[in-house]
Amino acid sequence: MAFLADFDGRILFCAESTGRRETLLGILKNCNLRPAPVTGWNDFLASDAQYAIAVSALESGLLLTDNNVALVAEPQLFGEQVLQQRRRQRKARDADQVIKNLVELEVGAPVVHEDNGVGRYLGLEIIQLGEMTQEFLTLEYANGDKLFVPVSHLHLISRYTGASPESAPLHRLGSGQWEKAKRRAREKIHDVAAELLSIYAQRESRKGHVYHVDENQYAAFCADFPFEETPDQQDAIEGVFNDLRSDKPMDRLICGDVGFGKTEVAMRAAFIAVQDGKQVAMLVPTTLLAQQHFENFRDRFSEWPVRIASVSRFRSKKEQTDILKELENGTIDIIIGTHKLIHGDIKYKRLGLVIIDEEHRFGVRQKDKFKALRSEVDLLTLTATPIPRTLNMSMSGLRDLSIIATAPARRLAVKTFVNQWNDALLKEACLREIRRGGQVFILHNSVETIERMRRDIEALIPEAAVETAHGQMRERELEQVMTNFYHHRFNVLICTTIIETGIDIPNANTIIINRADRFGLAQLYQLRGRVGRSHHQAYAYLVVPPKKVMTADAIKRLEAIEAIQELGAGFTLASHDMEIRGAGELLGEGQSGQMHEIGFTLYLELLERAVEALKAGREPELDRPLDHGTEIDLGIPALLPDDYLPDVHTRLIQYKRIASANDKTGLRELQVEMIDRFGLLPEPAKNLFQVTELKLGATPLGIKKIEMGDSGGRLQFVEEPNIDPMKIISLIQTQAKTYRMDGQDKLRIISDLPDAGARFAAVELLLAELA
Repeated sequence: MAFLADFDGRILFCAESTGRRETLLGILKNCNLRPAPVTGWNDFLASDAQYAIAVSALESGLLLTDNNVALVAEPQLFGEQVLQQRRRQRKARDADQVIKNLVELEVGAPVVHEDNGVGRYLGLEIIQLGEMTQEFLTLEYANGDKLFVPVSHLHLISRYTGASPESAPLHRLGSGQWEKAKRRAREKIHDVAAELLSIYAQRESRKGHVYHVDENQYAAFCADFPFEETPDQQDAIEGVFNDLRSDKPMDRLICGDVGFGKTEVAMRAAFIAVQDGKQVAMLVPTTLLAQQHFENFRDRFSEWPVRIASVSRFRSKKEQTDILKELENGTIDIIIGTHKLIHGDIKYKRLGLVIIDEEHRFGVRQKDKFKALRSEVDLLTLTATPIPRTLNMSMSGLRDLSIIATAPARRLAVKTFVNQWNDALLKEACLREIRRGGQVFILHNSVETIERMRRDIEALIPEAAVETAHGQMRERELEQVMTNFYHHRFNVLICTTIIETGIDIPNANTIIINRADRFGLAQLYQLRGRVGRSHHQAYAYLVVPPKKVMTADAIKRLEAIEAIQELGAGFTLASHDMEIRGAGELLGEGQSGQMHEIGFTLYLELLERAVEALKAGREPELDRPLDHGTEIDLGIPALLPDDYLPDVHTRLIQYKRIASANDKTGLRELQVEMIDRFGLLPEPAKNLFQVTELKLGATPLGIKKIEMGDSGGRLQFVEEPNIDPMKIISLIQTQAKTYRMDGQDKLRIISDLPDAGARFAAVELLLAELA
């Protein structure tokens, strides 16, 4: 402003994009500046406006003394940091929103309305109410009753996850059924919250080890990584890095797709721990995987004085005893093995970090052992498809969650086909792979009939060299078969699920899974992840019996796995799994429960509230309706018109995002993004943003409802508003013609407000007075 006061020439403001231009215009308007929009430099020179604004991504401004013109660039107004941060935010995918959003909402899908219970979503409808056009969500309840929900109330609606859509319990409107279900869930939630908190309190109260990092050595170790880190991978690494340097024990879940670089995150954590004189234990579900990780770690740490060992069935008794002795006297830095590593008889000299790979493969007892570890050492869990309970824990903020969802460069998604057994098709699939120099996995999960399967395949494809592998073979023999396969000494391996986790054979790019209907979702996903680990196109054939023989659940699992073709879908998959199995109870063994009745999202919201209340030492008031902010009705159309955003699905997502904005900055960012994506906002859409901004200002004050019309309106307050009563009294005394009380909790406004502009201005002024 000081510059503007002293400068007598013409000024051109330059914004990064159309969306930023609109935001900048809004900000300048508040400073009583109204620059004229121009298309570019020539247009500006030709005009005679003193202040103008154009879209041009300049890094810094200019002062042209010859024609007395100044160019002001956006970074000068906001600072470079803000812009970088803004670019980063745009990239950030908010982990919670993946589930909370109505993203995959199809017509007919069950949704939960907080006050009315579970109904089915039938689509968006535009309804004319008097002079106003409003857009509504149509929901259908039991007995065909319909409920119309205005889009401004979208925050009351969440997707129903917790059971399959067919078995979702539809409620009867006004029958009290929903209240009962909510009450039952509340009682249960209270206990769960208390139990969660005790675990959480143990974690918080115990001080963990603060690791000291030698920045130069760490940078040198990172520089040995032969690939470029993907953005998500970088975030996960930073998360782990910060956890290790804080005094709280780390408990982080890294959920990343198969082959998306979770191991590198673990290796960097291990490096930091070993550097600071601690021992690292890595637990893996199978012996084969232990062997492979051992080799990978050995290669990655080859330049460093770090001693790595593995304990598994592949080692002789004597070797194992020696390794355990060295662990106890501290000469081994990193030990890799199966769950034997955490049994009582193994002693560590100074264990600091435990890394668990593929958590869902461990049994309940081992998981309880992990739970006990949690408060003592730093824990890092890697998984490609987190099981519902772990996902629940990290979603309710008890464990930190990092999602790696960006694929490495040049990686292609696995093409998946679901078919009944067909000799010709399978022969063609195998031959195509063999002819391009690749290898094939054939998964046949029955040791009794695996040899017969081998004979069938040899007869069907005489060109193939076939071997078998299963868990009942002798250790050495199994290791030999896998090593031979790895070194490409034969090209078709018929095996049981022993290959399920982590075996990395980049040259195998076709997998045939027999009787795929018998596997769980996480398992199918893992198995499919055995192929497609290089830049070749990979194929997965799921062989199933006729539909009438399969269970409904199995058909659904196969549909889910076929639908999830894109890379990085492990997370979406785990949430699918939550729906199919009913979301896992957070602590108990039963992986279903109260969530079935009220839906996962609402359950989590109530749980978060209970946890927060108990943390603050209050009794949680779970029967109080969830606070969803001020209701605002200014008698003007506030919606995204269908000619601006024709796709119903996109419109729904944008409504939900606008309704869920946490602050004015977030809302502005969203507005910028929408202008950049869909063009300038039409009036009704501008109104929608302004109404949401008013709501963000009014909610903290404790205003329940704002209504405005031609001749004024009224404010309704909650029972204990966050407003100084003297402010209201002075308003009524000084401006008696405009303001007066209407009953205990309402303030009446008498004023001529003919249009939207006047109503917004009146409400903004009043909120500013009350704040």
